[in-house]
Parts: sequence; C-alpha cells; structure tokens
Amino acid sequence: MSFNKVKEFIEEGDVIILYLGHNNMHSLEIKAKIPNKNGEMVDNVFQTKYGALKVFSLVGHKYGTKKKLSRGWAYVLQPTPELWTLTVPHRTQIIYSPDISLILHLMDLVPGSIVIETGTGSGSLSHALIRVIRPHGHLFTFDFHEQRVNIAQAEFEKHGLSKFVSSSCKDVCIEGFGKELETKADAIFLDLPHPWLAIDYAVSTLKKSGGKLCSFSPCIEQVQRTCAKLISKGFIELNTYECLQREVHVQYKNLPILNLECLQYENVDKDMAQESENEKQEVKLLTAMHARSLPGHTGFITIATLPPFHVRKMEINLKSKD
Repeated sequence: MSFNKVKEFIEEGDVIILYLGHNNMHSLEIKAKIPNKNGEMVDNVFQTKYGALKVFSLVGHKYGTKKKLSRGWAYVLQPTPELWTLTVPHRTQIIYSPDISLILHLMDLVPGSIVIETGTGSGSLSHALIRVIRPHGHLFTFDFHEQRVNIAQAEFEKHGLSKFVSSSCKDVCIEGFGKELETKADAIFLDLPHPWLAIDYAVSTLKKSGGKLCSFSPCIEQVQRTCAKLISKGFIELNTYECLQREVHVQYKNLPILNLECLQYENVDKDMAQESENEKQEVKLLTAMHARSLPGHTGFITIATLPPFHVRKMEINLKSKD
C-alpha cells in the first residue's frame, strides 16, 4: 500500500525498495512467509551480497532506515514511480524515466485528468501516470496480452492504486476503446507497433473540447505513418522528440595559470624561460565534463493536439465551400 501515500513507518503488506547501490536495487513485499519452488511456505529471507535480510523484520522501522547486514549496509526506501521503473520485473521492454518525464509534460496532465494508455506492458509508465492524475483522475490501460493484464491488475492492487486505474485485455487497433469511453478522455497514449490503426478510435474517445495524443515508436517509419494519419484526422501542433540523457561529471581540477610576463621582452634567453616555467602557479577550479558517450536511442515521442469539435466542424465546412 506504500505507493498511494507518503508513510513514515513500514507495515506488513508494503512494497519497499531495498537500496544496495546505485545500480543494485530490489523491490520486496513485506510478508512473513513466501512460497518456495516446491510451493511450500518458508520464511521470507532475501539474499544480498552483503548478507541475508529477514524481510519481515523491517516492520515498524522508518522508511529511509539504514539496515545493518552481516557484511555491509542496505537502505530501505519508500517506492516511487522512478524507483519502480528501475526495479520492475520486465514482462516487456519498458519506458524509462527520461522519456516518461517528457511524455507527462507534453500530455498536459493534471490531477483529475482521464487518461487512456495502450500497451500496459510492465506498468512502468502506468505508475507515473497515476501519480499525476490522482486523487480524482483515472487511468484506463489496455493490453492485448491477457496474462500481462492480470499481473498488472494484481500489482496495482498490491500497491494500493486499484481505485485509480482500470485494466482491460483488448486489441484497441481492432476493437477500439469501447463506447463507454467515447468523448471521455483528456489524453491518450499509444505504445503500439501500428499506432495509426488506433487513431480513428482516438478521435471519438477524446473529449469534444479536444485533447492530446502521444505516441511512442522506436522507428522513424512508424512516426511518418502515424503523423500522416494524425494530419488526415484534423490533429494540429504535431511535434516529434527524441530524449537523450547526457551525464555531466562535476569535479575540482588544478589548472595552471599562464605566465605571460616574458612577452614584455623582445629577447628572452633560455634561463629566463626556464625560470618562468618553474614559477608556474596553479588554481583549483570547479569544472564540468560531458561523458564521452550518450545512452542509445530508445524511441521517438510524437505529440499532437485534437482541436475542439466546433473548430473541426468549422474547418470541414470551409473546405466543403472551397
């Protein structure tokens, strides 16, 4: 239940993030017993490189606690969508935090927004969407794979988010989003192999006052076909982005101060030049250096706006007169 609100103390049933290092984090459920490979219930003990942790012993501790293990330390953190993205069990390829942050910004989401997500996958983006739109908004998420839908539903329930999200097993490219969602959505997110096939349904699902449609595609050819379809359906303000995160290493460096006194003289003998070289001074400065390489391409993010219904109707009437 620890995703739903900020908590001070760990309780039974919570999902926690065990932090062992920057690239070594694990999500654990606070339970006394768990089934082993044979289906037998055994003590919930998690093995780390710093020693074994009895998970249920964390009950009553504060979030942020530094837990001593036999060969080191671990920190117990409250989960956030960002930490969940780093520890989520991968059922599909996931969208990571740099892309997620840009998607949330472009879709103009606020608490109370009604959002449709296609391609639930591992639920990485779903958790971030829910945090933005709660407490009065709702997420409708679709996936064609029934097992992934069932697992996602169980995770939302376990994380205390089930009242903010509805999961459905459906191929929206063929069946659409359902009549019950027509003119209900503020924004739609498409993570599909053929997103252009869902755009007809998206037009009827977005509110009559208009809304945002965002599509995530790894290939530029997908983007081209999607944009062509969006334009044909009256979408405006089309933009496509690629989000690449660049690391900047900040560190202190000792840099030499250049002595230019010797330039005052026309003839400078070697001894004077050597003396000037020996008198070089250094200054300690805070510097920033870019990493030599950037993380690779993940996908293209296309955002478009559907104008209000009366504006679209007006444009259709003007075109018919021409």
